[in-house]
Amino acid sequence: MTDTNKITLIIADDHMLIREGLKQLLELEGDISVVAQAGNGQEAIEKTLEYKPDILLLDINMPEINGIDVLRRLKDVGANTKVIILTIHDDKEYLFATMKIRADGYILKDSDANSLIRAIRDVNSGRTYIQPNLAKMMVDELNYKDEESNGMLKKIRSLTKREYEVLTLIAEGLNNKDIADKLFISEKTVKNHVSSIFKKIGVNDRIQAAIFAFKNNIKKI
Repeated sequence: MTDTNKITLIIADDHMLIREGLKQLLELEGDISVVAQAGNGQEAIEKTLEYKPDILLLDINMPEINGIDVLRRLKDVGANTKVIILTIHDDKEYLFATMKIRADGYILKDSDANSLIRAIRDVNSGRTYIQPNLAKMMVDELNYKDEESNGMLKKIRSLTKREYEVLTLIAEGLNNKDIADKLFISEKTVKNHVSSIFKKIGVNDRIQAAIFAFKNNIKKI
């Protein structure tokens, strides 16, 4: 019987040693339980629908069905499982494709254990997680036109000093509570700032906001 207090998780990767290593690492944490593993995309879909875990840790490069199509099919059937994409630097094109389908988290395979565990907990709590250096890598691949760059400058200038500060902290991967604590303001005030920022710079979520910040070299004042 599954402990309802634990974050249930499926690991989908075509390398057994990686799956086993991740399982052992994650289960050292008292609040995470790996309920199943999948070695290919088809198996990842079937086991996710069978076990209905809180989170699917999904490798992009999977045999039979790649991670993009796994994510798309799970979205199509309305699965409630949140998906964290596990990737390597060479997966850039696939990664952009998964961004369009909106995974819940993105993390590199060579990240440290603390980053992975934080990603799992953040995503389980309803937040989106993107590893900061991964966001930077994605931004480096974007090639905006000159007129788009001018539009970006106008958007940046529309931000208040406080909104600019909040945006830099979003880019660092901080959640609303952490931002509130850091700036000594209420979490409700942070939420209002975040909503205003999203509207002014034309984004829908924290991933897009982080990419906007990295692309435009937005740094702490």
